[in-house]
Amino acid sequence: MEKKQPRGLSEVWRKFLVALKRRPQNIALVSLVITFLFYALNLMYISDTTAKIQGSGMGLCGFCVMLFSMLSFMCFINAFPYRKKPNVPMIILMFIMFAIIIGADYLYLQQIYAAVNRPDNPIVVTMSTIYVAYAEWYLRIHIMLMLITAALVILLPVYSKMIRKIKTSIEVEDNGEMEAIDLSGEA
Repeated sequence: MEKKQPRGLSEVWRKFLVALKRRPQNIALVSLVITFLFYALNLMYISDTTAKIQGSGMGLCGFCVMLFSMLSFMCFINAFPYRKKPNVPMIILMFIMFAIIIGADYLYLQQIYAAVNRPDNPIVVTMSTIYVAYAEWYLRIHIMLMLITAALVILLPVYSKMIRKIKTSIEVEDNGEMEAIDLSGEA
């Protein structure tokens, strides 16, 4: 038996592309996970801002974003079952959840703007309350990440066709030069 030659990074890249050809929706899934982790890891600034401003519905907006982020992740997994057609009702439900998340972020941003710009007793952003500015910035980025994730889900048929066109087959040497096998039993 001939020993296989290690191919190194090119073989790892080829295997990655083969896996991506089979499940191109993993690109959108990774984007959804990154979006959720971005929000969850910056939740400290958002919760501190909620405690400082105490605007109406701010806590509910933060709760809705976390809840619907987790639920949209589950909808995504159920929307694209392995080796089956996409589940359209789950995709629609997932986009409804995306809209709720973006809407909750927008309402939260409006509460921040109202608290900073109100005529009586406005919230002044200083070094001790810099988390208010951070929360506003992170919410803007979160909205952009949600829109990118939604675009990746919408464009899934387009880029999955492009990924399938990538050649991942291995060239086998001496494929056409095989000799005929003598089956007569005479040596």
